[in-house]
Amino acid sequence: MANPATKAPAAADKAASVEAIFQWPIRIYWEDTDAGGIVFYANYLKFFERSRTEWLRSLGIEQQRLKDSSGCIFVVTDTHLRYHRPARLDDELIVTASIVEMGRASMIIKQQTLLKTEHTGARSAPLLCEGTIRIGWVNATSFQPTRMPTSLYACFPS
Repeated sequence: MANPATKAPAAADKAASVEAIFQWPIRIYWEDTDAGGIVFYANYLKFFERSRTEWLRSLGIEQQRLKDSSGCIFVVTDTHLRYHRPARLDDELIVTASIVEMGRASMIIKQQTLLKTEHTGARSAPLLCEGTIRIGWVNATSFQPTRMPTSLYACFPS
């Protein structure tokens, strides 16, 4: 029986998701910038979190329902970031997420923040920040790592 907090994607949807990198748009507001007028470095972690959350939703994974039904949650266990260029007030960004490595109790997700431009086609969007985030599946009370249920694991592109 499938976990009620996840909706297994149709075979065609799952096949299509393997090919694509998830993208989520973000605009920069005053609250995102520092005294120098550029995005405060720690906010890129917030942008990555928002993109990962929306990526999970796109896979049919609702985190609160998942916690309520399984007693487990995803937690960030490791981050590595590299900053290339600053984002500024009013910039439109694209934040991506894609699986690099998938295990039964954790996964590594590659993420990038790109500057959205009017230019498309041969010219790629300028890279502002990139990183990898390891998220683990843990018991929400003890924070002990545990294996993801098969129904949850099946939701991720292979």
